[in-house]
Amino acid sequence: MPAGTEPLPRRALPWWVPAALWATLPLTAGPALAAALDGASGSLQVTAAAALWAGWLVALVAMLVRTTVSLTTLRVLAPAAPLVSLAASFAGASALEATAAVAVSVLACVAAFTADVGEAFVQGSAYGDEHRFPLKPPAPLLVLLPVAWSITAATLAAGVLLLAVGTWVVGLVLAPLGVALAVLLAPRLHRLSRRWLVLVPTGLVLHDPLVLADTAMFPRRQVRHVVLAPAGTEALDLTGGALGYAVEVALVEPGTVVLAGTVRDPQGKGMHVGSFLCSPSRPGRAVAAFAQRDGGDGGRGGVRP
Repeated sequence: MPAGTEPLPRRALPWWVPAALWATLPLTAGPALAAALDGASGSLQVTAAAALWAGWLVALVAMLVRTTVSLTTLRVLAPAAPLVSLAASFAGASALEATAAVAVSVLACVAAFTADVGEAFVQGSAYGDEHRFPLKPPAPLLVLLPVAWSITAATLAAGVLLLAVGTWVVGLVLAPLGVALAVLLAPRLHRLSRRWLVLVPTGLVLHDPLVLADTAMFPRRQVRHVVLAPAGTEALDLTGGALGYAVEVALVEPGTVVLAGTVRDPQGKGMHVGSFLCSPSRPGRAVAAFAQRDGGDGGRGGVRP
C-alpha cells in the first residue's frame, strides 16, 4: 500500500449473510407455511409447495454465485419471503411459528438489499483490475418499482393458485398477465444492478444506463479529484435524484457525457462538464478507493483539503 494511504472502510455485512439466513428458511418458516396450507386441497398444496421450494432454491443459488444477474435474482425473490411468511401468520400458523418465519425472512430480505452485499455481487462480475461501486437508485424508483413488483407478484401468484384450484377462467387471465408483467419488469430491475462507478488502472468510468446513453470514461490524468460532494456544488447532477450523500468528480479539463434519451431528445444529449455528481451506495468507500489508487495525496482521487 502506498505511503500515506489508509485501507478502505470495511464492509459492515459479509456477502454470505443473506445466504446463511435464507438457508434456514425451511426450518424457520417451513412450519408456518405448512400450518397455513393444512386443510387446503391437494392440488393447491402441491402447487404452493412446488412454487415455494423452487423460489427458495433459485434464490439460494443466486446468493451463492456473486454476479450482477444473481444480484437481480435475489433482490426479485427475497421480498416474497416476508410477504409469504406474513400471509401464513394469518392463515393458521401459531404465534411462535409466525414470529420465527417473519423475523428470519425479513432479516434475509433486508440483508439482500444492503449496500455491502450489492457491492460484493457487482464486484463479482468485474473484469480484471477494476473496482466497481454500485450506484444508489433514483428516488422515484424507490416507490415505482416496489409497486410494480407487488402488482406483478400478486397477479402471477393469484393466477397460478387459481389454476391449481380449478378456477380456470380467471386463472387463465391472471397467470399469462403475470408472466407478461414479469417479462417487462425483469430487464428494468436488472438495469439497477448494472449501474456503477468504476476505478480502473487507467482512470475512472461511470456506467449508468438509467442516466447516460453511453458509458462515460475519463483517463486518470484528466481526473482532478474525487470527493464527497460539498454543499452548494455546481457540478452536473448525474445521480438521477438518488437520496443521501453524493460523490463529486472534478476534471482537469472539461469532458463529455451523453445523457440518456428523452421524449424531446431520443438520441440523448451530449454535454461538456468540468465536474459531475454520482451516487455510490457506499460513497466513503468509493472516495477512499480513489484516494488509495492515487497515493492518498488528498488531491486527485482524494478528499479535498
